[in-house]
Amino acid sequence: MESSDKKNTKALLWVSAAIAVFVIGGIGGVFMDRYVVPRLGASQFFGKFSFFKEAAENVTIINKTEQVTVREDDSVNQIASRASTSVVNVISINSAKGTLGKDRKVRPDSMSGTGILATSDGVIITYRDVIFEDNATYAVLLYNNDKYDAKLIGVDEFANLAYLKIEASNLPSIDFANSDDFKPGKKLVSIGNSFSEYQNRFSAGLLSNINKTFNLSGKTVASSDKLEGVFETDFDNQENYLGGPVISYGGELVGINGKISIDNKDVYFQIPSNAIKKSLDRALNGELEKTPTIGAYYISITKEYSLSHNVKSDRGALIFSPSGNSALAFLDGSAAQKAGLRIGDIVLAVNGKNIDLSNPLSNLVNQYKEGDKLELIVLRAEEEMKIEIQL
Repeated sequence: MESSDKKNTKALLWVSAAIAVFVIGGIGGVFMDRYVVPRLGASQFFGKFSFFKEAAENVTIINKTEQVTVREDDSVNQIASRASTSVVNVISINSAKGTLGKDRKVRPDSMSGTGILATSDGVIITYRDVIFEDNATYAVLLYNNDKYDAKLIGVDEFANLAYLKIEASNLPSIDFANSDDFKPGKKLVSIGNSFSEYQNRFSAGLLSNINKTFNLSGKTVASSDKLEGVFETDFDNQENYLGGPVISYGGELVGINGKISIDNKDVYFQIPSNAIKKSLDRALNGELEKTPTIGAYYISITKEYSLSHNVKSDRGALIFSPSGNSALAFLDGSAAQKAGLRIGDIVLAVNGKNIDLSNPLSNLVNQYKEGDKLELIVLRAEEEMKIEIQL
């Protein structure tokens, strides 16, 4: 019995000793790793040895009693490194001196803006305002300083995106995120490149808002022929990033920086990546010139608008003209006018798909092709009716 007790006591001592060694060794290891080795590695003598040099990497010593460890993946440059190689500098060279630009001012001899490699064989996306759309030649600078001549494939009038092409292969194209997965408060990085020499610039910020009723028409009412629904961010100096990508912290494309002028003031926003993908498909299929239009102006009805204006529906597209002139609610000779739509009509559905803030009229129409026939459900004088319209 006494022998058994001695054995148990001895085993307990061994276990206690082992635990003590692990605890003390662990604490010592942490202390050496966090405090001693980085300081030795930062010294002139020990810094010569690779062991201490590697151990001290990514560590910044603020003072004798405090240190801050900066990991590589916390750096915006590191986060954006993969996407950065897909960012290009697009140079437009004016071939018609003395011509006027969109602002009715004489165009400069050249302009530089940011673009993105969308495919590995050289298709580039940018916002239309960063290039001359006519009477111009184009050059593209890549991340490795290679220069290519480019040609303009076309402009998507719906999303205000321009497409260029360079003759190259195996290029580092950007990856697309699903923009539906992003909510306000998400951290993002914007990349711009609009200098005479290739040089990326970065800005970190937040997705501040998803503005579902923002329409690219630049008017007080929405156009059925323009994208509706954009991202809004808190980036500084957004004019320096026009045409460039906004990426997630995973390096995927979330949006492209754009702007429109409203009441002579530039308003900046981001076109969501899902809208860009649809536009890119049209460009790759040679269908930019076949973008469907119906030529109507409307207001996307919200609950607030319904209550404040005594509208009988809390969703849909209200055909509208600020002046009340019915003729000004439609483009002359448009599909909507020919189909018999009237000012005050509320379009509730397109081919069975309900119109709401997530599916506005313009975006639903844009899913079809020129020449397609659509069936609209319309609320007129509190009665629903079906109206057929040909794009």
